[in-house]
Amino acid sequence: MKKVPIRMCLSCRERKEKKFLVRVVRTLQGTLEVDPTGKRAGRGAYVCPVPECVERLDRKSLSFAFRMEVSEKEALSLKEALRAYLGGQAKEVRHDKGQSV
Repeated sequence: MKKVPIRMCLSCRERKEKKFLVRVVRTLQGTLEVDPTGKRAGRGAYVCPVPECVERLDRKSLSFAFRMEVSEKEALSLKEALRAYLGGQAKEVRHDKGQSV
């Protein structure tokens, strides 16, 4: 039996299977970005793909997870990128179910 990777959400602190979370990565250049593939190089952290968890993200938890000082501007930029990513996923899901977008 294969071991299932478990990760913790940065905002709600719930442990879930890795495949159900969205990875956020600190790139080698030091920027924070959404990592849809989960394979980009850099230090990663995970967030639940729900708007409540994205909104609850704060500078303190991001700084701790990425072991660097995260500015308020960087945190807001990351939240915006996560909202855009999740919004795009929601449209794709609706389209796959045969409903109009």
